[in-house]
Amino acid sequence: MESSLLSIESLVNQVKNEIFCKLHSHSDAFVSPSAYDTAWLAMIPHQNNHKIPMFSNCLNWIIQNQKEGGFWAETNEEGIPTIDALPSTLACLIALKMWDPAHPNIESGLRFIESKAEILLKINYQNLPRWFVLTFPAMVELAEAHALPLVFPHGLVTAIAHIFVRRQHILETEELVGDEERRCFPPLLSYLETFPSTYHFDHKETVKRYLSSEGSLFQSPAATAQAFMSTQNMDCLKYLQSLLHKFPSGVPAIYPMDGDLIKLSLVDHVQRLGLAPHFHQDIELLLAQIYRSQQNNKPNPNSSFPLKLFKDAMAFRLLRMHGHDVNPESFCWFVNQPETMEYMEQNSQHFITAMYSVYRATDLAYPGEHQLDEARKFATKLLQNSKTRHRDYNLLISKGLQNMIKYEVDVPWTARLDRLYHRKWIEENKSSPLWIGKASFYRFSCLENTKLRQLAVENFEFMQSIYMRELEELKGWAKKWRLSEMGFGREKTVYTYFAIASCSLFPHNSVMRMIIAKAAIIVTVADDFYDMEGSLPDLEILTDAVQRWEGNGLGGHSKTIFEAVDEFVNDFVTICEPQEGSTVVPKLQQLWRDCFMSWMVERRWSLTGYTPCMDEYLETGMLSIAAHTIALPATPNFFNPNANPLQYQNITKLLMAIARLSNDMQSYQKEVVDGKMNMVMLHWQQNPESGIEESVAHVREMLELKKKELVQLVFSDRFEQEMSKSCKQTHLYCMKVFEMFFNSANLFDSETALMQDINKSIYLPITHRKPFPFTAPSAVPSLKNNDKSKVSARVHTLCTSKSPLHTTNYIKLAPSPKLLHLPIRCNMRLTGIPLPL
Repeated sequence: MESSLLSIESLVNQVKNEIFCKLHSHSDAFVSPSAYDTAWLAMIPHQNNHKIPMFSNCLNWIIQNQKEGGFWAETNEEGIPTIDALPSTLACLIALKMWDPAHPNIESGLRFIESKAEILLKINYQNLPRWFVLTFPAMVELAEAHALPLVFPHGLVTAIAHIFVRRQHILETEELVGDEERRCFPPLLSYLETFPSTYHFDHKETVKRYLSSEGSLFQSPAATAQAFMSTQNMDCLKYLQSLLHKFPSGVPAIYPMDGDLIKLSLVDHVQRLGLAPHFHQDIELLLAQIYRSQQNNKPNPNSSFPLKLFKDAMAFRLLRMHGHDVNPESFCWFVNQPETMEYMEQNSQHFITAMYSVYRATDLAYPGEHQLDEARKFATKLLQNSKTRHRDYNLLISKGLQNMIKYEVDVPWTARLDRLYHRKWIEENKSSPLWIGKASFYRFSCLENTKLRQLAVENFEFMQSIYMRELEELKGWAKKWRLSEMGFGREKTVYTYFAIASCSLFPHNSVMRMIIAKAAIIVTVADDFYDMEGSLPDLEILTDAVQRWEGNGLGGHSKTIFEAVDEFVNDFVTICEPQEGSTVVPKLQQLWRDCFMSWMVERRWSLTGYTPCMDEYLETGMLSIAAHTIALPATPNFFNPNANPLQYQNITKLLMAIARLSNDMQSYQKEVVDGKMNMVMLHWQQNPESGIEESVAHVREMLELKKKELVQLVFSDRFEQEMSKSCKQTHLYCMKVFEMFFNSANLFDSETALMQDINKSIYLPITHRKPFPFTAPSAVPSLKNNDKSKVSARVHTLCTSKSPLHTTNYIKLAPSPKLLHLPIRCNMRLTGIPLPL
C-alpha cells in the first residue's frame, strides 16, 4: 500500500508539472496536431525556391508521424482509424509526393488507402458528414493531379462518384459564409482548400474581407495556407509563420484556440476522473482566471453557435460549483427565443454535445431560475431523441460519450454517487475528441495524457484497498455489538459503508467514514426495532433510558441498541481534542435523544391510529429519518463549543426534509399496509378531491424545491457564511446518499439492487478494454460488386462509370437532373500548388 501511495504522489507531481504548470500560460501547447492541416502547410512552396517546401518542419512531421497501419489520423476508442484517416492520409501523401516522390511512406500510405478505404466507407457511408463530403473528393482530385496511383475496389466507384455529386451540391447551394450568429458548423469559405477551380469568386477580395486580425481564414491553418497560395496575402503568411513559431512541426486544426475552453475542459475532466482533491489549488486558480476573463468576455466571431453554447454551459457549471456568482443567462438565453429553439431542433445533430453540456449545467439550478428548468427540459428532449433521429449518431459522438449521456439523463446528479461516476468516466472515456472540426476532431492532449489516466486508475484502486479493509473492520464492529445478529429487520452494514465510501467528500478521512457508517447502522437497527419488533412497553422503556442516558435494567434488543449508541458516543470522544470532549458529548447525546423520541411518537401514531396534520408529521418525520444524526457529527461545526444542536441551521433542516420526502415518495404504498404515516397519503387524505397522482406530484414538487434550496446553500457564498465549505459539502453528499437510495425505487430495502454497484465501488478493479482488430464488420451490408477486383480510382474513371447514379442503392433520393449534368471532375488545379507536367 505504501508503494501505491508513493506512485500516486509521483504521478500527481508529474501531472502538475506537465499539465497544470504549463496550462496557466501556454494552453495552446495542449492542442493536438492535425495531420490534414499540417499537410497543407507542408504543400506550400518556398517563395524563393519552388522546388523546396517553405515549412520543411511540417514535412518532417508527416514523415515521422505516420501510424503503423500506414495512415495519418487518430483512432477511435476501439483502436480503429476514424474516417478522417482518408482525407488526412491523402493530404499527407500529396505533400510527400510533391517534395520526395520516392519516400517509402508513400507506398505504405497507398496500401492503407487500397486496403482500408472500403471498410471505412462501408461503416460510415450512409451517414457521411459534411466535412468529409467536402474534403475527401478534393483530396482525391489533388492526388490525381499529382499522379498518385490511388487504387480502390471496383465496388466503391459508384459510391465515390456519389460523394462527388454531394460535394457539388453543397458548393452550389451553400453561401460562402452564411449567418454568423446561428452557424452550426464551419462556413463553406473555411474549406477554401477544397474549392475546385470552377468555383468562381473574387479570391483576393473575399479573403481580404474575411481575414481575421491575426491573418487567418476562420482560424483554419489549411484554409489560410490555400488563401496564401491563391492570393499571396502577406497577412496570411504572417499568420502561418506565427503558427509555426508556436507549433514548430505539427500544427493544430484550429488556431488560435480558445484558452479558456482548454482550461475548462481539463478541470471538468480531472473532476470526472475523481482527481480533484489532488489538484484543488490548481483548479481554483484556473477557474479564478476564467471567471475574470468571463467578466470581459468578447464573443469569438469564428466560434460556432453549438461550440459557444458548449463552452458557456460548462463555464457556468464549473464556476457555480466552485462558489462563483454566475448568471444562467450566460448560456440559456435561447429558451426565450422560440425561433432559435426551433432552429436547434432542426439541426439537432450539431447540438448533441452542446445539449449535454447544457443538461449538466442545469444540475445546479437554484430556486426561481425558471430558465434553467426550461433549458433542462429542452436539452433532455434533444438528447433522448438524438440516437433514434440521427443515423450518424455514432459518427457524431463516441460510444463512451453515448453511454455517459444515457447514464446522466437516466440518473439525476443529486442521486449519483461520485465514486461510481468517476469509475464510469474512467472506463468510458477511452478517447477525448472535443469537437468536430473541418477534417478531424479537435483534441486536447492534456485530456488524453496517459499519466493522468494512470493516476485515475491507481487512485481508484488504491482507495479500493482501503475500503475493503475498512469494511471488514466495520463488519467486525457490527458483529461485536451484535447489531448484525438481531434476528429482525434490515442488516445493512455493507450498504451503509458503500454509500459513505462512494462519496468523494471523504477520500482520505477514514475516521469520518467510520463515524457516519456506524451511526447509519445503529439508526437502521433501532428504526426497525421501533417499526416492527419492539412492543410498546419495551419501546417506552428504551426511549426513557435514552432520554436519561442510563441503560441499567434494559435487556434483550433494547440493551443491545442502547449499548451500541452509548459506545458510539464514548468512542466519538476519543477523536476529539481534550477540551472538546465535555461539550461534544452532550450534543451527540441530544441528537440521539431527539431521534429515539421521534421514533416513539411515530409508533404511538401507528398503534393509536392518530392522523397528524402535514406540518406536524413533517416536523417529526424530519427527526425520525435521522439524517442530521448521521451527518452533523462528521462536520467541523459540530466541534464548535458555541453551536447548539437543537438550533439546526437551514441547510440541516433542508437535508432532514429532503431525506424524509425522498423516503416517503418511494415507500408510501408499503407504509399504508404497515399502518404508518406518510406525506403522500396525508396529502391525499387532506385533499380527497384530488387523486393519488396529484398527491405524488405535490410531494415531488416540494422535494425538488428543497433540493434546489440546499444546492444554493452549498454553492453560493451568500448563504450560511459562518458554515465551512466542508460542512456544506457533508450535507450535500448525505443528501445524495438518500437520493440514491430512494430516487427511482426503495433500493435500501432491496437485498440485491445495489450489489453490482458495491462490487464496482469496492472490489472490482478498473476494466481495461483492448482495441478491436481492424476488420470489416460482418453486420454491415456489402457495397455493390464487392468482388475484390481492383480498378484505378482516377477521377475520370469515376465520372465515366456506366452505373447510373440515380439507380444506386446507396442513396435514398436521386440527385436532381441539374446535378446529374454537372461535371464531377472539375480540373482540380489549386492555385499556388505546382502540378506535374
